[in-house]
Amino acid sequence: MSDDRLIVALDVPNALAGLELAGQLGDAVSFYKIGLGMLTGGGLALANELKDEHGKRIFLDMKLFDIGATVEAAVRGLAQFDLDFLTVHGDPHVVRAAREGAGGSGMKILAVTILTSLDRDDLDASMLVSGTPGQLVVDRAARAFEAGADGVICSPNEAAAVRALGEAEGRLIVTPGVRPAGSDAGDQKRIATPAQAIAAGADHVVVGRPVHHAPDPRAAAEAIVAELRSAQAVRPNS
Repeated sequence: MSDDRLIVALDVPNALAGLELAGQLGDAVSFYKIGLGMLTGGGLALANELKDEHGKRIFLDMKLFDIGATVEAAVRGLAQFDLDFLTVHGDPHVVRAAREGAGGSGMKILAVTILTSLDRDDLDASMLVSGTPGQLVVDRAARAFEAGADGVICSPNEAAAVRALGEAEGRLIVTPGVRPAGSDAGDQKRIATPAQAIAAGADHVVVGRPVHHAPDPRAAAEAIVAELRSAQAVRPNS
C-alpha cells in the first residue's frame, strides 16, 4: 500500500527507464519527482503518462529562475499539464511570478531554499551572505512564504525550524536529502532518515537512489513506507 508522503525521484536516463522503474514499483509508490536531468529524455511526456494513465501524482522539479515575466510565462505553460508540485528558486520575485503563472490551477509552487548538496564552504564559494545553512534556509523560507509559496524545499535538518515559523502554517515542507539508515549519502551533505524527516515536520520526503539502485526497488520503497508509518515518524507536536 502506497503513502504519498514518499516521493520517489525518477533520476534515470529517459522516459522509458522511468516507466520501467514505475512498473517495478507498482502500487507501492503513488508520487514521483521528475527533474531537470530527465527533461531532455522525455520528462514531460513521462509526467503526463504517469498522471493520466497510471493515476500517479507528479512533482516537476525544474527549480525555475529568471526574470519575473519569463518565470510567469513558463509556469503558466506548465500549469496546463495538471501537475501537483513545481519548484522555483526561493527568491521572492521568482515566487511571486510563479504564483501568478499558476493562477487558479491546483499546481503547488514550492520554493527552493538552499540545496541539500551545499554546505557553508559551497555558500562561501558562491559569495552568499554569512550565516549557517540552517539560518539561511529559515530566512529564505519565511520570505518565500510571504511571497506566496505553497511550500518550501529544505533538508530534513532544517524542517523543524521552518515548521516553527508562523508563516509555515498550512504550508508544505518537502525534504530531499533523505536516506534510509545505512544508505550511502552520495552527494548529499545535510541528510536524515525518512522517519527523522517526518518527525521534524516534513510533509513529504524525496528518495531517489536508495530506491532505484536497490536490488529490489519495490521492497526498498515498501520499507520506507513502513518507516514513515512507524512510531519513530510521529511528529513531536502531534
